[in-house]
Amino acid sequence: MNLELFAPERCDNVLPYDGIVQDYGLVLSAEHSERYLQYFLQHLAWQPDEGLLFGQYYRTQRQVVWYGDEQYQYRYSGAVKQALLWQPALWRLKQQIEQWVGHPFNSCLANLYQDGTQGLGWHSDDEPNLGRHAVIASLSLGATRKFCFQHKHRANKVELLLHSGQLLVMRGTTQHYWKHALMKSNKIIQPRINLTFRYFHTAIE
Repeated sequence: MNLELFAPERCDNVLPYDGIVQDYGLVLSAEHSERYLQYFLQHLAWQPDEGLLFGQYYRTQRQVVWYGDEQYQYRYSGAVKQALLWQPALWRLKQQIEQWVGHPFNSCLANLYQDGTQGLGWHSDDEPNLGRHAVIASLSLGATRKFCFQHKHRANKVELLLHSGQLLVMRGTTQHYWKHALMKSNKIIQPRINLTFRYFHTAIE
């Protein structure tokens, strides 16, 4: 699968301070976004996320899959996570996003939310393997969803609506000072895929 993409225009930082989050806007047309959505729904190796939380095994409705240059491994929530080698269409998309963002990525964590009843709670992507100033490029496909940032030490909150084909990039100290979440809504009945391109460090400094 190889679709034409729009050249995006990077916007100013959507955070007031202590981090950088750039909204590149829509980088895919509505038609191409839908085609990518349907293709990845069928061709990515989706599986429920699972692990241990407070000593209890959990298995999420949200489905995930991790792809990369190598079959990377790390331990999270008491479970060993392992990357699969790149799916070809996803790898080509990664190459285009690298050119726009100006940063290399060697892996992609994909998330599938079947409808608005599935979301993701407050968290930061601050795992040591992502580095001190992680650059994470997030591409949305499918349903429009509310995505929020909450400062860890102040009352500031930033809310965004992420549309299908929209690219958001987190940089700098964002993960250190801010948490983010995908909010739930019973009104949304369409699926959403979120592709988060990142650089996974096998050796931690």
